[in-house]
This record gives sequence, C-alpha cells and structure tokens, in this order.
Amino acid sequence: MKTPAMIRNSIFILLVISVWTLWIPSRALPAKHKQNVYDPGAMRERYERWLAKHSRQYKDDREFEYRFGVYQDNVQLIDTINSLNLPYKLTDNKFADLTNEEFWTTYLGFRTGFATETSFRYGNDTDLPTSIDWRKNGAVTPIKDQGQCGGCWAFSAVAAVEGINEINTGNLVSLSEQELVDCDQANGNQGCNGGYMEKAFDFIKSNGGLTTETAYPYTASDGTCDKDKLKNNAVTISGYENVPANNEKALQAAVANQPVSVAIDAGGYAFQLYSSGIFSGLCGNELNHGVTAIGYGEEGSTKYWIVKNSLGCWVG
Repeated sequence: MKTPAMIRNSIFILLVISVWTLWIPSRALPAKHKQNVYDPGAMRERYERWLAKHSRQYKDDREFEYRFGVYQDNVQLIDTINSLNLPYKLTDNKFADLTNEEFWTTYLGFRTGFATETSFRYGNDTDLPTSIDWRKNGAVTPIKDQGQCGGCWAFSAVAAVEGINEINTGNLVSLSEQELVDCDQANGNQGCNGGYMEKAFDFIKSNGGLTTETAYPYTASDGTCDKDKLKNNAVTISGYENVPANNEKALQAAVANQPVSVAIDAGGYAFQLYSSGIFSGLCGNELNHGVTAIGYGEEGSTKYWIVKNSLGCWVG
C-alpha cells in the first residue's frame, strides 16, 4: 500500500485501553484441575522442566522455594483459564515465576499524564480494508526483547518508525531503541524507568533521525549517551499525529495506512501469562505499556487487533 506523499514519515499514536485482566480464585477450580495442581510430585516435575527450559537459577534454596510457590499459584490460574474454553490460552511462559506486581514494575514502562492535540489526516478515510497485517507487507521487524528494562515506550516508538520508513522507502531497517533509552532524557523520558512515545518522536525529529540497531545495539540497561552516534542517522521523520481518543474507527484508519504506536493496560495476570488466541475479557483502566498496533482483522464475528510486543517470544 502506498502512502500519499503529503504524509510521508509521519507517525501516529493513540493512547487506548485494549487489554484485559481476569482473575479466578482457587475455589473456582474444577475438581480435575485441583487434583493436578496439588499433586506435589507432578508439580515439582513440571517446575523442574520449566527451570531447565528457561535456564533459571536462584541464589539459594530459600529463593527457590519462594519462586516455586509463585509458580504454583500461576499454574493454578493458567489451568483454570484454559479449562474455560475461552478464545485465548495461557501458559507457564518465562514470566511464570514472577508475581504480577513484579511483572508490572519490571516490564511496564509507559508513563501517563502527557498528551498533545494534533491534526489527524485520516479522519475522512471510510473505504478501509476488512483486514491488514503489516507483517505480511514486510513493514515489521522480528520480535524484540526489552529484557528487565521498562523501555517499552522506546520499542513502541521505534516499531512505528521502522514501519513507516519501510512503507515509504521499501527498506525494512531495524532501528536503535538504546539510542532513545540513553539519549532521550531532556524531554522527561527516563530510560528503563519509563517514558512516553510522543516524546520519543519529538527526540527523533529534533535529532534529525535515529541510527540502526547494529550501530547502537540494545543492552537492556540505562547507559551514557554515545553522542558520536547521534548524527549517524539511518531514518528520519517529519513528525507525528495523535489518533482521536476513544475512536476505534479512527484507529482502524490509521493502522490501515501504517503501524501505530499505542499504549495499553498490560497489568493483569492473563496478559503476563498469555500464550495464544484472541485475547478477551474484562477491560483494564490503567495505561502502563507501550506496544505497536500492526494490523487488525476478523475471525467469524470477532474483531481483533494485531499487536507487536517487546517481551520476546512468549512460549511456555
């Protein structure tokens, strides 16, 4: 899909509430799952396999037993949700030994309280495709992993820039999140302690662009800005626009034209332990995580968004 010249290198952002949380207490477990969950031998074996798969090691036996307890609680939730035949599944992924509070404080780094009013040039778009997937169109780089760093805001912004650059030039270039983490400090962004996608776009524009991931590789930690690399720009943008709030049709119009930087509520256990399927459930109400909307579609009568995250491959 070609983008009109007048919108070249524009980036769009919408702060939306679009991820759900669901918690079911232990008393709601079906009897067959209670038996499996509380079989000490079976649970211990499952945990040992999980430890080996994720190369997890702990400093002492006390931490091992504590994490084993957290893991058991999470498995209880996983088995419960998966027994309900919902359109999505959970799994004991690499976050299964973390409490929800630990997951929240470690990985969710979007900050609220900053918003600007801008124009929105797709407001009159009505003839929209029923589905779009920018991965299939070659405008999305492979899944990245922010590590134990609340730099989701940088990954969200970079994915949007990577997308619009490919749409306009035909070249998909992996860009540097670390440059934003290290160097975008004056605008209020705080590296691994969180930030705003809008301010990241402001930084990229004022800096004259952003360098590649190869030139300024990711370290998953706060570092000192390498000023020699700031002028080695691979991609530039002319600005960004906000999608009107609480307007899914407007968001659809934006995503039909390019990947879009968005914020979601990713703070629930179900998001932490998500595996596959169309995610549905109770809406959260706190924006805390930056991701990128890279498509949308329908499965039967169910409409969905396709979202690129930055937490690596979520496998069990």
